[in-house]
Amino acid sequence: MIGMTLQTFRDLMAHRPFKPFRLVTSSGQTYEVRHPEMAMLTRTDILVGVGESDDGIPPEFRICSLLHVSSVEPLSTAQTPA
Repeated sequence: MIGMTLQTFRDLMAHRPFKPFRLVTSSGQTYEVRHPEMAMLTRTDILVGVGESDDGIPPEFRICSLLHVSSVEPLSTAQTPA
C-alpha cells in the first residue's frame, strides 16, 4: 500500500466488519492491530496497543509515525515475522 494518508488509516479503523491488519514500518518493525480498540489515530501518528491481558486492555502501546508506515498487510494473509 503506497501513499498512505490519515484518511487511509481512518478507513482501515472504521471498516465494518473490522479486518485485522499488520503495520510494517520503514525500519522493519511490525505491529498487529487485531481490534479497532487496539489503535488510536492522531494527525501524525498511530498508537498501537501491544501485549495481551486478561481484561482485553493492552498493557503497553507504541507510537508509530504515519510517515514511517511503509505497508499495511491483512493479518489473514500476512506472513509471521521471523
